[in-house]
Amino acid sequence: MIRIEGLAFAYAGSPFRLRVPALTLAPGACVALTGPSGTGKTTLLKLIAGILRPSAGGIRIGDAEISRLGDAARRDFRSRRIGFVFQDFGLIDYLTVHDNIVHPYRVAALRLTPAVHTAARAMADELGLADLARRFPAALSQGERQRVAICRALLTEPALILADEPTGNLDADNKRLIVDQLTAQARRTGATLLTVTHDSSVLDAFDQVIDVAQWQDEAR
Repeated sequence: MIRIEGLAFAYAGSPFRLRVPALTLAPGACVALTGPSGTGKTTLLKLIAGILRPSAGGIRIGDAEISRLGDAARRDFRSRRIGFVFQDFGLIDYLTVHDNIVHPYRVAALRLTPAVHTAARAMADELGLADLARRFPAALSQGERQRVAICRALLTEPALILADEPTGNLDADNKRLIVDQLTAQARRTGATLLTVTHDSSVLDAFDQVIDVAQWQDEAR
C-alpha cells in the first residue's frame, strides 16, 4: 500500500510546486497518472521512489516511511521493493539485453539463481526480445529498449511498480501488450502499479485515472 499525506515539493529556483494533500493506493491497484507536461507526473513517481525528497509531508510504502529514510536506505529499499520503468530507459550500455534484465539482482545483492535466468528469458520471450538477448542497447530500437526496461522492472516481482510513459515508444500492438503485462503482473503478485501516460487509448486497462494537474493547481 502507498499512503501519501500532506506532500509538498518544489524545485530550487523554479516556480514549479506540487502538493498532494492525501493519496492512498491499495495493493493490486492499477492506477494511471495523466495531465499536461510539466504538472508533476514524473516528479511524483520520483518522490514515491525516494529519488527525490519532499519538503514536507510523508510517503509510506507498506511499513516503510520512505520519505524519512537516509540516502543509502532509500536506495536499498528502491532496489529491493520497487520496479521502476524510466522514461529514458536507464539501460546500461556495456551490458547485454539479458544482463540488463537481471541487473536488479546484482544491485540488490539478491540471489541470482538459474531459475532467475530462466524467468528472465521467459519474460524477454513474452515481450518479443528472445532473439536479442546478446545484443547491447546501442543495437536496439527505441521500442526494444523500452521492452528491456520493462522486463528489468518486473523480474524481481516488486511490491510497487512505477512506470514513466512505458508505451511512449511503442506501436499500437506493443502498447497493449505492455499494458496488459504490467497490469497482469500487478494483479497476480498484489503489487501496486502507478503509470504515467499521455496515451488515452490505454486508460481503459486501469482501475483508476488521476489527473496530476489538480495538485499543481492547488499549489499555486
